[in-house]
Amino acid sequence: MRLTGHVLVLGTLVIGGFAPTASLMAVAVSASAATGLPQTTAAATATTPPIRVGKFPVGVAVNVATDTIYVANTVSNTVSVINGRTRKVVATVRVGTHPTNVAVNRRTNTVYVTNPDSHTVSVISGRTRKVVATVRAGADPTNVAVNRRTNRIYVTNPDSNTMWVVKGRTNKVVARVRVGDVPAGIAVNSRTNTIYVANLVDDTVSVIRGRTNKVVGTISVGDAPVGIAVNSKTNTVYAANAHADTVSVINARTETVTATVPAGAFPFAVAVSPRTNTVYVANQEANTVSVINGHTNKVTATVRVGIFPAGIAVNPRTNTVYVTNAEDNTVSVLKFCRGKVAPRRGALCQTG
Repeated sequence: MRLTGHVLVLGTLVIGGFAPTASLMAVAVSASAATGLPQTTAAATATTPPIRVGKFPVGVAVNVATDTIYVANTVSNTVSVINGRTRKVVATVRVGTHPTNVAVNRRTNTVYVTNPDSHTVSVISGRTRKVVATVRAGADPTNVAVNRRTNRIYVTNPDSNTMWVVKGRTNKVVARVRVGDVPAGIAVNSRTNTIYVANLVDDTVSVIRGRTNKVVGTISVGDAPVGIAVNSKTNTVYAANAHADTVSVINARTETVTATVPAGAFPFAVAVSPRTNTVYVANQEANTVSVINGHTNKVTATVRVGIFPAGIAVNPRTNTVYVTNAEDNTVSVLKFCRGKVAPRRGALCQTG
């Protein structure tokens, strides 16, 4: 990993100088004002009005069963709850200090929020929209993912280079797994019970077997992998390499990189729709989302969003993508028709 040009604030570490800090965010900032778009596509602009949420929204997750979106507002110390049908904020839940990321178990209708400066994970009931438990999960719990089938929650701690495992039924920590240098993003394939952790400084992805909580593989990817996502249907993993401006495409069966896709400037977060085999990448410096065809590994569209996109999530059932814009205090809503942004709000789209 090269550490020139960018400073990445992750949990309580500043990557670049490795100096301790009280983090106000878990996002990337640049020393330059450079922006850019992939050369293969033209940019479109999101047509749906953005949703205003709390201060400095970062993490976002969707419960596809209830069509509800959850947004971690880092400076407000809250989670905004959005009704996906009306696109209105229906509740605001106070959590720990400087929440950064969020994950949902749709089977239990439970939401998990990492609070690095509280050293905790807030557990929210999706039914009551109340915090029902607070789990101590390391010095700087930063990213979180859920296996809905096993009801296990996985939390990265960059300061200790570990991944913590929480049992959803009891909200107790049951394991700690050492991974690579400064683990950032995390994703789970519930079908194979496999966890993938992007290690920022190592430029690797750790592969962890969920049954044993053991690292079973390490995959070299691009420069400074931060965001990571899995298509469980194709058993393919996507790692957003922030300093390389690329996305590594990984065959999870062989644990090899099969393609490297150019993205926008400083790709930071990534989401996948298994239904359409489409990958969405939030590019922080470009203020865009790259749309990648999972069949061809080609960028098919580039969509302008708000300022400093930090998180991204997709509802495969409605073919709708949600992007947090940290400096705008908004969430962009992108409705896609066959890989293109819908021409107007409420437009009917065919998937595929």
